Amino acid sequence: MEVVRAKSEHITDVANLFDQYRMFYKQESNLNGAIDFITERIKTQDSVIFLVKEEDQSMGFTQLYPSFSSVSMKKLWILNDLYVTETARKKGVAQLLLDAAKKFAIVSKAKALDLQTAIDNKSAQALYEKNGYQVDKEFLSYSLNLENQ
Repeated sequence: MEVVRAKSEHITDVANLFDQYRMFYKQESNLNGAIDFITERIKTQDSVIFLVKEEDQSMGFTQLYPSFSSVSMKKLWILNDLYVTETARKKGVAQLLLDAAKKFAIVSKAKALDLQTAIDNKSAQALYEKNGYQVDKEFLSYSLNLENQ
């Protein structure tokens, strides 16, 4: 298995995984939308995507978005998406992706690597905690939905 930073030649592979990821979160399949979305992320370089491949098979991906801490005046990365195909689970793919994200964040001199996961995603929570991620007990997260405004 190898981890690569996704480039334009990986758009189809990543978009297929991204579509599966969205379906995991109860969204309808939209492969054309996924292709457009991933193409834009790679083209504009406004996210960093790592892809795990074994031979010609794509096994999983993670996508990081940049952010900043005004208080510390430092960069941080948001690990927004992490997905491993059903057939590749329990084979170390998620760990490879977390390791790649951490290494990238350190090299980019980021203060932190933040993520959110579903409250009921216990297996992901266990993996994150095993890797040193901690539940934020100081701050609550809020979201303002603007889709119907």
